[in-house]
Amino acid sequence: MEISYFLLPKAEVAYIKSSASMKDAIEQLELQHYTAIPVIDQDGKYVATLSEGDLLWKMRSTPGLTFETMDQVQVHEIDNRVYNECVFIKAEMEDMLTLAADQNFVPVVDVDRVFLGIIRRKDIIEYYTRNISD
Repeated sequence: MEISYFLLPKAEVAYIKSSASMKDAIEQLELQHYTAIPVIDQDGKYVATLSEGDLLWKMRSTPGLTFETMDQVQVHEIDNRVYNECVFIKAEMEDMLTLAADQNFVPVVDVDRVFLGIIRRKDIIEYYTRNISD
C-alpha cells in the first residue's frame, strides 16, 4: 500500500522555516506539544527535523546565548544531532517500518524534496497491528 493513504498533509502539520528564529522554534514546539518539528527551506523543501535536544545543545554550546537572545539565532544555524530520513510520496508502507522505529514521524516529500506532510509512527504501528491480526 502506498504511504499517501496515511499522509497527514502539510496544511495540518506544524513545521518551521529554516530562516525562523530559535525562539520561534521553541514557541512552536511548546504550542503544538511536540518534541520535534520538520524544518523546510524558503522553497518548501524538507531540510531536517529539529528536536528539543538540538535546541538544548545549541544553548549549551553557544556562549552568551540566553532565552532573551534566542531570537538572534536562526534555525538553519542549529546543528541536528540526528538526521530524520524522509520518504518519497510513492513509497510503500513496507519501507516505513524501519524508519518508524527511530522517528516519531516520517517526513514525506515529492520528487523535488518539497515537503508534503508527515506519517506518524502511531499510524504505521496501527497499520501493521491490523495486518498482523488479520
